Amino acid sequence: MCGFVGFIDHTENKETILKEMLRTLIHRGPDSEGQHIDEDLALGFRRLSIVDLSSHGNQPMYNETGNLVLTFNGEIYNYKELQEELIKAGHTFASDTDSEVLLHGYEEWGKGLVDKLRGMFAFAIYDREKKQLFAARDIFGIKPFYYTKMKDTFLFGSEIKAFLPHPNFVKELQEELLGLYLSFQFVPSNETFFKNVFCLPPAHFLTYDGQECRIACYYKYNFGTEENTSSDMASELEAVLRDSIEAHKSGDVEIGSYLSSGVDSSYLAYMGQVDKTFTVGFEGGCSNEIDKAKAFADHVQIWNSSKTVTAEEYWDAFSDIQYYMDEPVADPAAVGLYFLSKEASKQVKVVFSGEGSDELFGGYNIYCEPMEHSGFDKIPMPVRRLLGTLAERILPRGIPGRGFLMRHGKTLEERYFSNATNIFTEREAEKILKNGYGTHIQDITRPLYDKVQDKDPVTKMQYIDLHLWLVHDILMKGDKMGMANSVEVRVPFLDKKVWQFARNIPLEHKVSPPRTKILFRETAARVIQKETADKKKLGFPVPIRTWIKEDVYYHKIREVFLSESAQKFFDTDRLVRMLDRYKKGCYFREKTDDSRKIWTVYTFLVWYDRFFAEA
Repeated sequence: MCGFVGFIDHTENKETILKEMLRTLIHRGPDSEGQHIDEDLALGFRRLSIVDLSSHGNQPMYNETGNLVLTFNGEIYNYKELQEELIKAGHTFASDTDSEVLLHGYEEWGKGLVDKLRGMFAFAIYDREKKQLFAARDIFGIKPFYYTKMKDTFLFGSEIKAFLPHPNFVKELQEELLGLYLSFQFVPSNETFFKNVFCLPPAHFLTYDGQECRIACYYKYNFGTEENTSSDMASELEAVLRDSIEAHKSGDVEIGSYLSSGVDSSYLAYMGQVDKTFTVGFEGGCSNEIDKAKAFADHVQIWNSSKTVTAEEYWDAFSDIQYYMDEPVADPAAVGLYFLSKEASKQVKVVFSGEGSDELFGGYNIYCEPMEHSGFDKIPMPVRRLLGTLAERILPRGIPGRGFLMRHGKTLEERYFSNATNIFTEREAEKILKNGYGTHIQDITRPLYDKVQDKDPVTKMQYIDLHLWLVHDILMKGDKMGMANSVEVRVPFLDKKVWQFARNIPLEHKVSPPRTKILFRETAARVIQKETADKKKLGFPVPIRTWIKEDVYYHKIREVFLSESAQKFFDTDRLVRMLDRYKKGCYFREKTDDSRKIWTVYTFLVWYDRFFAEA
């Protein structure tokens, strides 16, 4: 819907500073710009018009007295119901917008407002009389919110890059996060690679009174509190999903849908009754989704637009994509989403996307792992741990079974830390980092596992992914890549009511190897082709591993691996050896695939050069 940025201080040239900050957010809201400036506050807004296309929806927005000023990014899907409740309580509305509902809701309920909201949001309300800021983020973290205090300035906004023009902002790399990034392929914490800049966690609100910033949680994920034993859960789930999809269709503009060949996007496109769908594939990809997506679209009589992204396009756009991302996320699918949203932007402002289905319903293939090989797992853990250690240190890389022994020589809590698990082990990262690993993985995951210690292994993995993988990879790239092309991405699976149903789905209706998200697939098969509903999770098939071996891209990466920037952080000799071995296939039986490691390092260095090379 938009982007916003604000700061609280007593600088005299607020208007000039704010103008430069807003310039960095034009892609998030090309339709209009708004500003509020007073002695204490500068608040700027870029609008992508979706609800109430008139000027009534412009921001910053004020209450009747002008003492409250709001800026808001997202959509409140139950705003009509809340508006009626507020009118009955005596409030008067000047517009038909969810933004104004937030203002009057804060007047009526204060911090309790966030408990009533159904939607995706990041917003900030400043009380000019109390000189206090209140800000909140939705329960899943669909919309981003960043903040920092530097010198006497408190900054907050939709993207970190918007802070850079402020004269009090100090741009400094948080190098201690590099080890975690190499393992996860993203930064898995509320810290960011910009030192002293933080992201507000999902389901949290923030208050700032000019001195102290306080963070509080307003919603917690609780799995399996009332396990569903209904004999017709598929019908119940279908009703819940229909309701969510209908709620997500709100607005005054046309809504399209991303479409792969998988069950999630196919179900949304069909149930959402969209008229337009969008698909991308990749040159040289061994599994191109375009043909299958087009076949599904033809079957259900929906228009489909597709684009095949060439290797040259992919690599040429990569630096710009790192700029839009704010932080490096070494998920090759991020680039695919950039081109997908670019294709969609030619036709619509809003699209449906299937994020969240796998985390809520148990869809990742790796969720089968704890329920497989149960015979081997009966071997006492000390023996398995010894076998795993010997496998890692003695067996040649690539030998069949080495990875299996390493994984099963650890408990689930030790080995699983996200769906992108083990890009680099801590030991591998230590070898290539000049200044050590930094924070350890279990420092991040242990507090999460402690909260679900009585749950089954699949639920534990879901809980980890909801807090780490979904927030810092899936939703981050979904928002940033959509907004890079001025497209709002809506995710009907990530809805409060859907979650309240999904949290009580019994294990046997989520995962039974080799089947995943069993209940959801059963529900989807009622309305779409069974072949599509049962299709195995594929992900975004980007042919990075093939492209890296091509001379032109091998030399591009090699140049970056030998750069001055690389030498600051890495043992570049090791990096180049890893790259050369991968290109030549010089591993035992040629089984080891280091493409993800190579891509993770390369992504960081391209991002670093974009934001820090000139510093």
